[in-house]
Amino acid sequence: MLATIQPGASFKDNLQQLPPVDGLARLDLVDAGGTVVASIENQPGKQGSLAVYHYLKKCFGTLDATAANHGLALFAEHVVDARNRPGAHPNIDRLLDIVADNAVLNIELVAA
Repeated sequence: MLATIQPGASFKDNLQQLPPVDGLARLDLVDAGGTVVASIENQPGKQGSLAVYHYLKKCFGTLDATAANHGLALFAEHVVDARNRPGAHPNIDRLLDIVADNAVLNIELVAA
């Protein structure tokens, strides 16, 4: 397991502290029944979310409420926008849902 970082107020600054995602094609989020409920591809516009979820996997193993809260802290200023515009930031919405529902998802890494 990787040690957690102390998130700051800027998503851009937080991203610079996260491990690189160069070797990933995507990651899959899998529910308790083994169903892939979402994927985050390694492509422009999604790489920030990929980096956050990859880091959460390395630090927490699974995506539970504790990991989701840490992820929200990493997304920093974007969380306010996500709360004000549901659906605009689906990867943040997912973390908010996990915290609200106390759900757990497995994070499976898919190499490039």
